[in-house]
Amino acid sequence: MSNITFAHPWMLLGLALVPLLAAWWIWRYRKQEAAVQHSDIAVFAGIGKSLRTRLRWLPYALRCTAVAAGVVALAQPQSRLSRQEMKVEGIDIVMAMDISGSMLAEDFRPNRLEAAKKVASDFVEGRHSDRMGLVVFAGEAFTQVPLTVDHQVLQKQLGSLKSGIIRDGTALGDGLATAINRIKDSEAKSKVIILLTDGVNNQGSVDPLSAAEIAAMYDIRLYTIGVGSLGKAPYPFRDQFGRVHYQNIDVEIDEPLMQKMAASTKDGLYFRATNKKALEEIFSQIDAMEKSKIDVTQYAQTKDEQGLWLWIAFLALLAEVLVRWGWLKW
Repeated sequence: MSNITFAHPWMLLGLALVPLLAAWWIWRYRKQEAAVQHSDIAVFAGIGKSLRTRLRWLPYALRCTAVAAGVVALAQPQSRLSRQEMKVEGIDIVMAMDISGSMLAEDFRPNRLEAAKKVASDFVEGRHSDRMGLVVFAGEAFTQVPLTVDHQVLQKQLGSLKSGIIRDGTALGDGLATAINRIKDSEAKSKVIILLTDGVNNQGSVDPLSAAEIAAMYDIRLYTIGVGSLGKAPYPFRDQFGRVHYQNIDVEIDEPLMQKMAASTKDGLYFRATNKKALEEIFSQIDAMEKSKIDVTQYAQTKDEQGLWLWIAFLALLAEVLVRWGWLKW
């Protein structure tokens, strides 16, 4: 009944007649007197009530049913069928992630790279309607996953990332340029690159600021994230026997450069994450700022259900006539 509405709901007030009819019949039944008076009823002691006597109330119940169904029919019940069509305008997002050796520093738990992978994975999981891609860079850059809606593939590739698979170093310009090549021809309403690094540009053939200006030409928004605690961070080293030793190394992030890169694009922003919680909050902010547009069109159709209730009223009245003037009279 959740999809049933009434064209004239005020008519349902007529249902109050049903308990009034029932009360009237009970009062009338109790006021009736026997047709034959007898001084001693002992002779009737062994005589039980017949089925017809027990069902004397049936005609009145059928009449109440007919009245109730007639009132509902007058209220004109209607079933409402509705459906929705959703048009989603997604956002294309490429994540450019630094996998250089310094990302193994353990000022994040278990280290910077693993923390960044986990936070990025959670970010991907919440972007159901967007195409996303992954670029990795160190001393050089390459595309790990092109733009795709298959987020399972993206999650799998994110999980498999590790440091040392490409030449070490930090080529910010090459990483950004590779990401631009993957997204520049997109027809999405919004194109975004998230570039995450913990170092200073020291490798590559593309100037980072020039790459950022090219991103602005293609109307790409750039969010840059600097990852690393303030001061020094513990970094694992292995000796010739394979034993791990830790040494505190300076945290060097070229924040002025990354701020300029982000500012070169429309509404671009720079963030600094000094711990995993801060990194999670940064990705949450980006997620909130980059919402996909969803247009919802609703269609509704009503169907008149009055006929069903008219039939119920008619059949109840017909049954009352047959019972009252037929079966109970025989």
